[in-house]
Amino acid sequence: MHFDIITIFPDFFTSTFEYGILSRARATGLVNIAAHDLRSFTHDRHRTVDDRPFGGGEGMVLKPQPIFDAVASLGIAAKSERDPKRETVILLSAQGRPFTQSLAHELSTLDRVVMVCGRYEGVDERINQLLCDREISIGDYVLSGGELAAAVIVDAVVRLLPGALGHPDSARFESFGADDTALEPNTADTPPRTTHGAGGILDYPHYTRPADFQGIGVPEVLQGGNHDAIRLWRRRMALRKTLINRPDLLENTSLSRQDLRTLDEIRWELEQEGNRTP
Repeated sequence: MHFDIITIFPDFFTSTFEYGILSRARATGLVNIAAHDLRSFTHDRHRTVDDRPFGGGEGMVLKPQPIFDAVASLGIAAKSERDPKRETVILLSAQGRPFTQSLAHELSTLDRVVMVCGRYEGVDERINQLLCDREISIGDYVLSGGELAAAVIVDAVVRLLPGALGHPDSARFESFGADDTALEPNTADTPPRTTHGAGGILDYPHYTRPADFQGIGVPEVLQGGNHDAIRLWRRRMALRKTLINRPDLLENTSLSRQDLRTLDEIRWELEQEGNRTP
């Protein structure tokens, strides 16, 4: 897989991808990442990449010509001729579609991803119209530029590539993972068969040695050998964590009747503890 990042700060990425999973993926040839200096595609002696916005207002806007030339230099197909199953051009901006694990999975199936890092007040909208297949934001907040967003997307996508992680199931059995082998039909009375699968919700809590730390012990159920009990506990804790931290995920997730009963029990428990939940 190949990533191209168009930016006015290519040195930002010099050390960003030199650690952990990304470093190993690059060393083994699983992924190639290139940062391209937008200023190299300017045509004036000051290497100007921005200008004042039409209509007035604060700040500056990235000019369309350098970005257009930068993307053209990569040899990627024109927008009208592009194969969406092989390559895509992304504009990173606060106005974009939220980046999710589902979108990360979608991008991981492509051969090439080009990302345009916004800066200042934004990018001339004609770049979006002429070049970009999608506009992506990594959250409901404003960054100084798209470089951090590009790094986040590369990391989230690369770890999904076959061979990037130490265990092939590591990327499936975690928060937001679909885990299609674990979920029972929506009408089922039983929890997921696996002790892992998040099934679109948050992951369950994890523990390791020592069994007691600062007076807090590991739940007894995890120290026994009853895998059915462990499976039930993990599903319950995943539902509890999701209800507290990300209740919105429960609206679009396949939940069994047992899950729904468990959620009612958790809500009651939280009310007794004095916590408010949706």
